Amino acid sequence: MKIDEFRKKVQELGVNITKQQEDMLEKYYDHLKEYNEHTNLTAITEKEDVYLKHFYDSLTIVKAIKLDNQSLIDIGTGAGFPGLVLKIMFPNLKITLLDSNNKKTAFLREMIAMLNLQDIEVVNSRAEDYAKQNFGKYDICVSRAVAFIDIISSLTLPLIKEDGVVVLMKGNFTNEQKVIYEHQKDLGIKEYNIVNFTLPNLEDERNLVVLKREKDIKILEYNFIAKRHKKWSL
Repeated sequence: MKIDEFRKKVQELGVNITKQQEDMLEKYYDHLKEYNEHTNLTAITEKEDVYLKHFYDSLTIVKAIKLDNQSLIDIGTGAGFPGLVLKIMFPNLKITLLDSNNKKTAFLREMIAMLNLQDIEVVNSRAEDYAKQNFGKYDICVSRAVAFIDIISSLTLPLIKEDGVVVLMKGNFTNEQKVIYEHQKDLGIKEYNIVNFTLPNLEDERNLVVLKREKDIKILEYNFIAKRHKKWSL
């Protein structure tokens, strides 16, 4: 995706993009590519691919929810997708980027300093540990291509407020949708909605899975979550 097409497709999402934001994304790409030469951040490094499969893909979350001055945590953010892209494009969001890989969080801290971003923090931790001290803290929790639905929903739902939402950004969702249908109550999911689409110029399927939590959601130990996943996968 070339810059002109990126700009056009972003505007079609209903997102306005300024010259300053374009420049910030350009710096983001340049530093990502340079850093990736010595630290594995992403397998996608060609500029047009990064703009489509990372930058644009991150912004497709607006197909499912409206972003405006909320608190948001990105679980398993990796190199900052979608959380850092969302901060650039929606500067009034208060964002936490969480990842257990300290090399990736080091990159994110460099990137944030380079772009002089405010109201954004980087946390080097596991989601299940972080939730114990931050239960019900966020308006929105997002996670992109991290773990099977029963695992990632159990890690993310405790982090949102009772009226908050989790948005899981996934590819093909057929097998995982069956798990929600069969185990919705066990997972503490009050309600869910799925937004399906394909990326421009590709046949790559995308699904935005929007979850709301039950009032009595609990933080579960990861060993329990993993054993339950194995049982449900049989």
